[in-house]
Amino acid sequence: MDYIRDYAMYASIFGMFSFVWFGWAQERPRSSWRPYLGIASGIALLVCLLGVYLSITNWSEPSALNDGATFTTYLITVYIEFFLAGLGAFLLIRKKQSDFVAPWIAFIVGIHFVGLVSVFDDPALYVLAALLVAAAIIAVYLAPRLQVARSAVTGIGSGTILFCFAILGLIRFFSV
Repeated sequence: MDYIRDYAMYASIFGMFSFVWFGWAQERPRSSWRPYLGIASGIALLVCLLGVYLSITNWSEPSALNDGATFTTYLITVYIEFFLAGLGAFLLIRKKQSDFVAPWIAFIVGIHFVGLVSVFDDPALYVLAALLVAAAIIAVYLAPRLQVARSAVTGIGSGTILFCFAILGLIRFFSV
């Protein structure tokens, strides 16, 4: 079922996290990348704000999260994601492997979308999950070759993927 409010929230949430990932990408990129990362961050923030506006103005519309059991599944999935991401980041930092934190977070975020497919009845989240996991894995190997931080490659990949899904949310919102 199509939930217009959920699509607006896709634009808002994916836009916000795209903004965040593009920001994290600025940890140690090539200096020539910085202006583009700044522009990408700004555009992602604008998409996020449009999503917020559309979410607020359509708040009374139905949402997949209106169902109590679905909302509980959503919360459990998000809590598990936060716990695993935080624990992994803590252990990586403690073992002096902080360059792997961004790929680890992207990997866990990607996997958590598999659990949200049934919550939102949206198979497109499988694609989002696969792309984020791939971005995390690619960043681990590509960043050293580019002589940049793994967070730079992870941030660019994850930011771009989430931005595309924010735009998809807007397209779906206006198509319903």
